[in-house]
Amino acid sequence: MKNRTILSLIKQKSASRLGRLIALTGARQTGKTTLVQTGFSDYSYISLDDPITRPDFTALSAAQWYQQYPNVILDEVQKAPAIIESIKAVYDQYPDARSILLGSSQILLMEQIRESLAGRISLVELYPLTLPEMLTDSWDDTIVDSRFIRFLKTGERDILYSGMPLQSERYARVVHHMAHYLNFGAMPAVVDPMLTIRDKYDWLHDYIQTYLQRDLRDLANLRDLTPFARMQRALAGLTGVLLNMNELAQLAGVTSKTVKRFISYLEISYQVILLQPWFRNLNKRLSKAPKVHFLDPGIQRALLNRRGQLTGHEFESAIIAEIYKQIQNSRLPIDCYHLRTADGREVDLLLETEHGFVPIEIKMAERVASTDARHLRKLDEILDKPILQGLVLSNDPRIHDLGDDIVAQPVGWALGA
Repeated sequence: MKNRTILSLIKQKSASRLGRLIALTGARQTGKTTLVQTGFSDYSYISLDDPITRPDFTALSAAQWYQQYPNVILDEVQKAPAIIESIKAVYDQYPDARSILLGSSQILLMEQIRESLAGRISLVELYPLTLPEMLTDSWDDTIVDSRFIRFLKTGERDILYSGMPLQSERYARVVHHMAHYLNFGAMPAVVDPMLTIRDKYDWLHDYIQTYLQRDLRDLANLRDLTPFARMQRALAGLTGVLLNMNELAQLAGVTSKTVKRFISYLEISYQVILLQPWFRNLNKRLSKAPKVHFLDPGIQRALLNRRGQLTGHEFESAIIAEIYKQIQNSRLPIDCYHLRTADGREVDLLLETEHGFVPIEIKMAERVASTDARHLRKLDEILDKPILQGLVLSNDPRIHDLGDDIVAQPVGWALGA
């Protein structure tokens, strides 16, 4: 069992006056139920997934709720909209009551929250495992921030240039887990060491079908799932690529308007992120097209029935997803973009902080040269804040200074060590 960064945050919130009501959302099978049942074992647990028992709970008054379930975990809460009013009444009438709401289909949960629980509820999101979380073996293990996150938190650039030897036992574990992540993803079920490779592939394919049959139906109420499944598969082949809605519509056999709607479903259900382009001045010759990145490379590759060597775009997408998850878990106020100019100059990931930018180039290559950092140089001619640090992340096992405040690092060293 792996520890989760977000557990300590939920515990801190629940112990405060502002954390009496918490909503934990995230993709299916990211471990929401296991997390709260482990961290809040003294809470009652109620699943609203069963339509037979659901009316028994929706019929309870606020007083009955408080008497029977003063501290409660409510799973699949979006399937019982009527229960939200009872939760609101308990919150308003009983200051010592605590509730944690769980739901996979974010849009349904969020609509109900906006209508009835605005100003009362604290929202937390759970993503697939990060590399530092994969390095733990139990809920009691300490999760050590990656070198990259420590740099973002402190601004101390020396963190990126020094640290443990690359020959250490911990780094060997990092390399092992990174290889697993790139091939199978980081959903909690597939990191089980007892699973065979065949088991992992079977689980990923089953996940895709379950997502279509349950989550997507909850979100969109689609009668015919075939157009969506076709678009989802086409999109998986375009992860890490500039998104052309018309081209994707042709591949999927639907309209561009339908493509936009389908992609929004994938975003809402935590399957993909759209990395928006950075631009301030509309007169500058910068691309305005977003890039799509699947949040889990195992699911992305399963959609394509792809095994073995990753493509360059798949590698880029997997690393950006890992960085995104770590930033979200750390609750850092950082915006993520990509950058592309009309003359082909491109930055794979551009992080904007309060104080400046961190541009990142991602290479699958096992050898990095100074020329691989060429798009990271002279960015001050385009950007409107200082460059805090440039990074080239790759499979090159060396750590070396490329000049102009740019450092090349093994991807596992930066994100897992």
